[in-house]
Amino acid sequence: MKVRFAPSPTGRLHAGNARIAVLNWLMAKKAGGCFLLRMDDTDTERSTDEYAASIQTDLKWLGLEWDEFAVQSHRMDRYELAVEKLKADARLYPCYETPEELGLKRKVALQAGRPPIYDREALKLTAEDIAKYEAEGRKAHWRFKLNHADIDWNDLVRGEAHFKGQHLTDPVLIREDGRPLYTLTSCVDDIELEVTHVLRGEDHVSNTAVQVQLFEALGGKVPEFAHISLMVGADGSGLSKRLGSLSLGSLRDEEGLEPMALNSYLARLGTPDPIEVRQTPAALTELFDIGRFGRATPRFDPVELGHLNAKVLHEADFDSIKSRLQDGFDSELWEVVRPNLEKLSDTQSWYDICRGEVTPDIADEDAEFLTLAAKHLPEGSWDQGTWKELTSVLKSETGRKGKQLFMPLRKALTGQQHGPELAQLLPLIGRTRAEARLKGQTA
Repeated sequence: MKVRFAPSPTGRLHAGNARIAVLNWLMAKKAGGCFLLRMDDTDTERSTDEYAASIQTDLKWLGLEWDEFAVQSHRMDRYELAVEKLKADARLYPCYETPEELGLKRKVALQAGRPPIYDREALKLTAEDIAKYEAEGRKAHWRFKLNHADIDWNDLVRGEAHFKGQHLTDPVLIREDGRPLYTLTSCVDDIELEVTHVLRGEDHVSNTAVQVQLFEALGGKVPEFAHISLMVGADGSGLSKRLGSLSLGSLRDEEGLEPMALNSYLARLGTPDPIEVRQTPAALTELFDIGRFGRATPRFDPVELGHLNAKVLHEADFDSIKSRLQDGFDSELWEVVRPNLEKLSDTQSWYDICRGEVTPDIADEDAEFLTLAAKHLPEGSWDQGTWKELTSVLKSETGRKGKQLFMPLRKALTGQQHGPELAQLLPLIGRTRAEARLKGQTA
């Protein structure tokens, strides 16, 4: 099996096209196959090296390493050969209509109740007509002549797909400036790079019908197709207006998202199966089954993604995370604080609490109680029994209990109202810091 992820470097990778990348990678790895990354950069006005580099950075961040790499702008000679073949076989024909003329034709067809497909008037052009247009300065765009035969394939997600050739419009494959369009370049690459399976969004279904005939016209083997439903927002609205905030760069750098939270989410989104967090992309392959994806529209829910992000951190072992932690953040501290993390950046506050400085949060009515607590801090080495020893003495002397006993101590020792069990935290904070904080000092 060989699959391809073929982004256009005209923008940054976002959650929508990252989903296509994740599913292609999982499908290939589940089958022991090849994952090809192909840059579809024939749109020279909008494609940039910066976007191409950012896409590769984002894929590496997700852990989706590619086995092969191709760039369409480096393969222009291959597309020229394909064009020559199609012309020789009378499957490409020149057209000279302007955008305005084509727009008028579509309008007339719709008003007459006909489908707005191209009328093939250009097939009637004589050599004199062509010479006249060329003399006027018009440049030809070239259309692929479809056979008016039925087009069928068994889609791995949607099941049997059926199109009538006469209901499809002959697609433009070559622009007026001579540059090939995606419909052609994609097929040429899929044939020559031996792609066996094409997994992409359902917005490509009608394009696939055209490409099936193009594969055949070029003498290539038609790959297997899987068209998955496109994501919408949690409220059912489209994602297009939110793509900036859903770029992988934004999710990573501004939202603090863990790559495996996104991978785990996207791997199951669109199936009836529960989301299961895994710590590596490879571990997700055992869960992947393209047959589980349905035609219902999946909803991208940032709140659910946030819960998964926390779960990834809660289940992460120290060795997998230590390179991203502050110097001095050891495994003992990690084991104590990780169940309380929502984002990895939360570790900074817990590092400060146990290894750095904290300004205690002390209410006036608790000051005397906390001064007493400082006097009763046990001597010697501390362990998880130290907290119980301290609170037992304070309860006996003051009569405080429950929240009235514990909360002032927590706020003074950590500056927080919530967090790990103080029985676990207190030995990490240590006697010197604890005494100073209970006395109202920053320590």
